[in-house]
Amino acid sequence: MRNTRICAGICLAVGFLALAAPAAGAAAGPSGEMTAQISPGKASPGSQVTVSTRACGKETYGKGTSEVAGAFHLFEGDRKGELVGVFEIPKGSEATTDSVTLKCPPRIKITKTYRIVDRAPSGAVDAGFGAPSGGSTQLAVGSVLLAGAVAGGVVRVRRRTAATRV
Repeated sequence: MRNTRICAGICLAVGFLALAAPAAGAAAGPSGEMTAQISPGKASPGSQVTVSTRACGKETYGKGTSEVAGAFHLFEGDRKGELVGVFEIPKGSEATTDSVTLKCPPRIKITKTYRIVDRAPSGAVDAGFGAPSGGSTQLAVGSVLLAGAVAGGVVRVRRRTAATRV
């Protein structure tokens, strides 16, 4: 009876992880989305801002313009189909909202905004909640560790029950 409960718990945990994997992949967004990501969302004067997009498709080059920082270039990123550009917010810039416009051939134009704040953000960068950044690898490693812990617990319970029966 006890083994049945343990097996049911294992099945529920594995089922939950199997259902969580597609949700983690979907949180990253579809590859053909006409959007851009700006990191950090709140930047301070003197800091670097990274802009990435997958909207350009197979293009390997694009141009970007920030109202505050001026023009910058987009080059191929680490992932296939992604263009990435980096620019620096000039020191002495006022706290405001900055618009970034990205252009790639033939007629793709995306505009996105972010905030410039008076001081640099503080605190943890990744709290562990929200959309995962390297989700599939972390999820796989976590699943293996969880399965190993559960298997070790099952073996320990079986040894104890066998020892008490003797």
